[in-house]
Amino acid sequence: MKVKILCALAPLLASASSAASSRLASLRDISESCSPSGAIQDACCEYKTIEQVNWDIAPYLDELIQTSFFRYVKIDLNRGCNFWKEDHFCLQEGCAVETADESEIPENLRTKSLSSVDYSLTQDAGFPFLNKRCHFNENDFCVIDEPHVLNDIPYVNLLKNPERFTGYAGDSAARVWDAVYKENCFDAGEGDNDDSMGLGDLLKGMQNANDAGDMCVEKRVFYRLISGLHSSISTHICDKYLDQKTGKWYRNLDCFKERLGLHPDRIQNMYFTYVVLLRAIAKLAPYLESTSWYSSSLDREKIHKLVNGIVTTTVSCPPTFDESIMFTDETAASLKKEFKNHFRNISLIMDCVGCEKCRLWGKLQVTGLGTALKILFSFDNDASKYRLTRTELVSLINGFSRISDSLRAVERFRARIQDQEDILLEVTASTSQQVASSVERTSTTPTAKVIQIDLSHMDFDDPKKIVKWSVGLVITVLGVVSIMYKGYQNHLGTYKVRESAREASDSSFANKEEPADEPSEEHESTKTDKADGAKRASGLKKRGRKGKQA
Repeated sequence: MKVKILCALAPLLASASSAASSRLASLRDISESCSPSGAIQDACCEYKTIEQVNWDIAPYLDELIQTSFFRYVKIDLNRGCNFWKEDHFCLQEGCAVETADESEIPENLRTKSLSSVDYSLTQDAGFPFLNKRCHFNENDFCVIDEPHVLNDIPYVNLLKNPERFTGYAGDSAARVWDAVYKENCFDAGEGDNDDSMGLGDLLKGMQNANDAGDMCVEKRVFYRLISGLHSSISTHICDKYLDQKTGKWYRNLDCFKERLGLHPDRIQNMYFTYVVLLRAIAKLAPYLESTSWYSSSLDREKIHKLVNGIVTTTVSCPPTFDESIMFTDETAASLKKEFKNHFRNISLIMDCVGCEKCRLWGKLQVTGLGTALKILFSFDNDASKYRLTRTELVSLINGFSRISDSLRAVERFRARIQDQEDILLEVTASTSQQVASSVERTSTTPTAKVIQIDLSHMDFDDPKKIVKWSVGLVITVLGVVSIMYKGYQNHLGTYKVRESAREASDSSFANKEEPADEPSEEHESTKTDKADGAKRASGLKKRGRKGKQA
């Protein structure tokens, strides 16, 4: 009986082992996607080099974005969508942006102070950080907010409005990214885009063209930059994900798996975007060191120290990107103009984002990437012509910080995946051993009816749940088998009780059947009464015999 029960329950253990093995294989695929190696396509460095450089620069960036100059920014979040009707009314609580009070802004950053900034630029003076411009600048890769509008807009403290999951999703978010990829990207080789293509088909077509080498380097760089920025934003959302039931923030591995883990090209493009931003910072380095920062005196010293740390690390690392290979043939002028127009349109599409906080970070990061392109491809490599606004520089540093954090988040997800792999390996080995033991015991018996159990609904994402479930399953199975087998033996009369238990049982019954006699007062008086009665009866008999004789 015991053997038959094990035979019937063996498929349950086998299903658990199969599910754990499937999950393990999936985690290994994600881990491989998260660990790119070798040379970065279209760059001059390797993935491991960028990871090391990022770990060296990240501490400086983390502190720099907390200083007053880089945490306060003015961005017009109410410019309106020029491409379709968008009401910008988000019902999610996390969508709202908290503005800063004017009193908390350093004196040098207030509107009156910025309006008197000198427009001149020399290498010794650094950047003037213009707060206004009189006309559209052809060097710009983004549409920058108009200065007369910014004068009436309050500052936003970026530290109080962190980029993370807000709940913004659905048709509105999908339409924005569809427009970014579909309406503003170059043709992807033979598979030209048409209006019937969905975003998924479009991305697949672009990637296929990229892999096949059908894209020229300019178009490929454009696509990879947008894909890398998109991937970085998705990483931030998954890394700081809100459980709307409990209200707790956590690192959502399923979100990461769906958006990036199963798409190695997206992670590779994120590294490439980092490479381009790093190259722009390196090209800007001499001016960053000599710039007078408009901030409090304490912050000014701290900014100089942190910026110098970034510059030193950036300049000391090997070359990462060679911008001179782009826009070199006979179509360079028209291709560069098209490149700029596409990117400007993308900066305008960010005004169509329905979530206010998402719109803030979308515009900021697109502006930062556009600033990097402006540094690399404008001014004809004449640094004396560099001319940036404060908004552009703040966007460049914060955008660089965001993608730096994304690369670190990938490593955090990679470490978590490795932890789950280790746990699943132990669970799989333990479960397989149980299955092998059951099969060995049932190898000489007729096959029992197989129990089909569907475990597809089980949550194998949390290793702790897997361990608890597996341990509980083994204990339950062994307990049920033991109880049923003992009951079956008892039914046949072959169940043997251990000698120690039998002796204890016999002793208990003996004590109940032979209780000790303990005389009581009532018992003694009864015995006395019986003796007196016997004496009186004997005396009466004697008197009766004497009477008869007389």
